[in-house]
Amino acid sequence: MSQWSQVQQLEIKFLEQVDQFYDDNFPMEIRHLLAQWIESQDWEAAANNEAMAMILLQNLIIQVDEQLDRVSQEKNLLLIHNLKRVRKLLQGKYHGNPMHIAVIISNCLREERRILAAASMPVQGPLEKSLQSSVVSERQRNVEHKVSAIKNSAQMTDQDVKYLEDLQEEFDFRYKTIQSLEQNDKNSALIKQEMLALQAMLNTLDYKRKEVLGKIGRVIHEIDVLMSNMLTEELLDWKRRQQIACIGGPLHGGLDQLQNCFTLLAESLFQVRRQLEKLDELLTRLTYDGDPIPVQRPQLLEKVNFLLYNLFRNSFVVERQPCMPTHPQRPMVLKTLIQFTVKLRLLIKLPELNYQIRVKATIDKNVSTVSNRRFVLCGTHVKAMNMDESANGSLSVEFRHLQPKEMKTSAGSKGNEGPHMVTEELHSISFETQVCLYGLTINLETSSLPVVMISNVSQLPNAWASIIWYNLSTNDPQNLSFFNNPPAATLSQLLEVLSWQFSSYVGRGLNSEQLNMLAEKLTVSYNDYQLSWAKFCKEHLPGKSFTFWVWLEAILDLIKKHILPLWIDGYIMGFVSKEKERILLKDKTPGTFLLRFSESNLGGITFTWVDQLENGDVTFHSVEPYNKGRLSALPFADILRDYKVIMADNVPENPLKYLYPDIPKDKAFGKHYSCQPNEVSKPSDGGGKGYVPSVFIPVSKILNDSTEPHSPSDLLPMSPSVYAVLREHLSPTAIETALSSPYSTD
Repeated sequence: MSQWSQVQQLEIKFLEQVDQFYDDNFPMEIRHLLAQWIESQDWEAAANNEAMAMILLQNLIIQVDEQLDRVSQEKNLLLIHNLKRVRKLLQGKYHGNPMHIAVIISNCLREERRILAAASMPVQGPLEKSLQSSVVSERQRNVEHKVSAIKNSAQMTDQDVKYLEDLQEEFDFRYKTIQSLEQNDKNSALIKQEMLALQAMLNTLDYKRKEVLGKIGRVIHEIDVLMSNMLTEELLDWKRRQQIACIGGPLHGGLDQLQNCFTLLAESLFQVRRQLEKLDELLTRLTYDGDPIPVQRPQLLEKVNFLLYNLFRNSFVVERQPCMPTHPQRPMVLKTLIQFTVKLRLLIKLPELNYQIRVKATIDKNVSTVSNRRFVLCGTHVKAMNMDESANGSLSVEFRHLQPKEMKTSAGSKGNEGPHMVTEELHSISFETQVCLYGLTINLETSSLPVVMISNVSQLPNAWASIIWYNLSTNDPQNLSFFNNPPAATLSQLLEVLSWQFSSYVGRGLNSEQLNMLAEKLTVSYNDYQLSWAKFCKEHLPGKSFTFWVWLEAILDLIKKHILPLWIDGYIMGFVSKEKERILLKDKTPGTFLLRFSESNLGGITFTWVDQLENGDVTFHSVEPYNKGRLSALPFADILRDYKVIMADNVPENPLKYLYPDIPKDKAFGKHYSCQPNEVSKPSDGGGKGYVPSVFIPVSKILNDSTEPHSPSDLLPMSPSVYAVLREHLSPTAIETALSSPYSTD
């Protein structure tokens, strides 16, 4: 079943999450129509390879054209219209930057896998549950409702100001008419009556001025309350969701909704500002004793300007945190002299600001870090914000060619701290700009979340651990001295984040049994235990030469590069102790096996099967763990298919029959075999150019007088035809003796 088919079978609450990340950048129609083709392409590799990305983009357009031809024959007018629009989008938006569409599709596929993994979990973790609180959703709806009400109030006040202006013009005309009359005419009864009417009109003007100022004051107060409370909380919640998403959590949304709220509030404030300017204009033409405009207008204008300053300052956000394109799932870890990207957005989307705001990027501006290491940014570090580069027309700017470069210290050499010191140093990428609009000049500043600078890719795992711990433990966006005294983390939250590492990086999260095993490695009990940073990343595991995090990171790397399809299918139990492994297997049919990660070898996977001796006793056999070196030579599924054991006085046979609990081996792994097992043929059958076809067959030997598991030999280059000849001419004992000779390897 395709990934998209699985997505379509999810519950509505999960489908709503899927709906959030499909937009005009990558329409859902294309994901649906081209599901299998899209899933068969390596978008992640293309995201870091422009030539490959261009080929995939061209092939994507070809696929869209084929679908367009099909629906044209079916005369599906709506789908024809949508596909033409999508084709135009792909050609126009991504032709100059094909890696962008590769990144978008890669992110969508990865987020689908995360949601599928979350849906398979029995319960949501504490972090994800807090992010999807019904209280938060209710507040979002309230904010949108109040912003809309404020906008309507400001527009209604416009009508009141227009009525006031018309009333004053009428008063001005009638008053000037009387003033132009001769003195004798002014004493007539008609004129006296007109003067009384003018006095009544002036009283009405005074009342309407006070009424308009009162309405303006209420609009300003409503904006002030909304900005101080709900809107600020919404923005802080979005920033927290962004933090969590950066370390593998649910994809954060809501920025477009925030942009709509910020923009409507800015438009309302500028509308109120124009209303106050109109009142000032009316004041110059008519004033009187007790006139409320000269008393109230300056205070209201000052408040409006203050709110505009704050609104603009809060609207300048980092939409996408710094990230190297070569490591899209490890944001905020930057390597010296390697380009990274970062995207800024101004949530106040006004056409007057298009290409008018120039943003400057700097590093560690006015900030003291925990070491003497200092950096500068190379590349284009000043760019203009515009509405053309984003599919949704947001006012944004993306820096794509920034490179951090380490400066020499005063001693004349670069800083040289230990590996943990380097990966625990936090730095900040800062951005500044200036907005000049309608007589206002507003200086804006914002910063990225703390980043870790590395000079060697070997530092990446520990650097990523620092990023995880920081963003799990605090919502402070700029605590660069965090690792001077890092706080402990709640075990339940940490385990949830560790599951996210698997769901986001290798497409399948961890279930409760797997998480329990990790908890046992970290602590003695799985309660709301507080875990220290040192225990997670700095102290070696008992009896081992590596830390918990290094062990886990090596497993992630092994899955990603060598056993990803098997992991996604859920056939690798992975995290199970030797003791639990034997409990699970002891009552199973002989030949039942399971796959687990090695606890003593970094980046190793092994399999253990249960067997039964002649006397009825149960025995277990585990092979020496396969690491990435051996798995580079032979796919793991092929190893499981071809694996042979030579028992004393017996012919070689494959002991692996059923994947735990009772799945026939070929049913579980058949689709992952690189080819079907070759039929045994004699040398005369030959291969190409007269050679006998050759395959690698993993072989182990087990002695009858030992119930302890033995390590397998290295993979032996034994073809099926050669093996058949050996069986024809040699006894099993002779074959076993040959395997034990100095020319064989253990």
